[in-house]
Amino acid sequence: MTRFKEYSDRRSDASNAKAALLEKFKSATASPDLAVKLAARAEVARARDARRAAREAEKLEELQIAAAEAAAVVEEDERRQAAEAAEIEASQSAQARRIALVLSDEAARKTARDLRYAKRKAAQLVA
Repeated sequence: MTRFKEYSDRRSDASNAKAALLEKFKSATASPDLAVKLAARAEVARARDARRAAREAEKLEELQIAAAEAAAVVEEDERRQAAEAAEIEASQSAQARRIALVLSDEAARKTARDLRYAKRKAAQLVA
C-alpha cells in the first residue's frame, strides 16, 4: 500500500466531496425545516431593523430636543444682553440728566452771585 495518494485519486475524492455537498444542499432546500428557518431569520431581521429604526428615531428626537434647548439658551442670552444694554443706556441717560441738572444749578448760582455783585457795585457807585 502506498502512503501517498495519486493525483487521480485525490481528484476523484474532491469530485465526490463536491457531489456530496451539492446533494446535501439540494436536499436541504427541499426540506420543510428550511422554510421555517428562513421565516425565523426574516423575522429576526425585521425585528433588528425595527429596533435600529427606533434607536435612530430616538437619537433624532434627542438631537431635536438638544437643538431646541440650545436655541432657547441663545435666545435667553440675547434677551439678557438686550436688557443689560437697555439698563446701561438708562443709567447713562440718568447720569447725563444729573450732570445737566448740576451744570444748570451751577449756572443759576453764578448768575445769582453775579447779580448780587452787580447790585453791590451799583450801590457803591451811587453812594
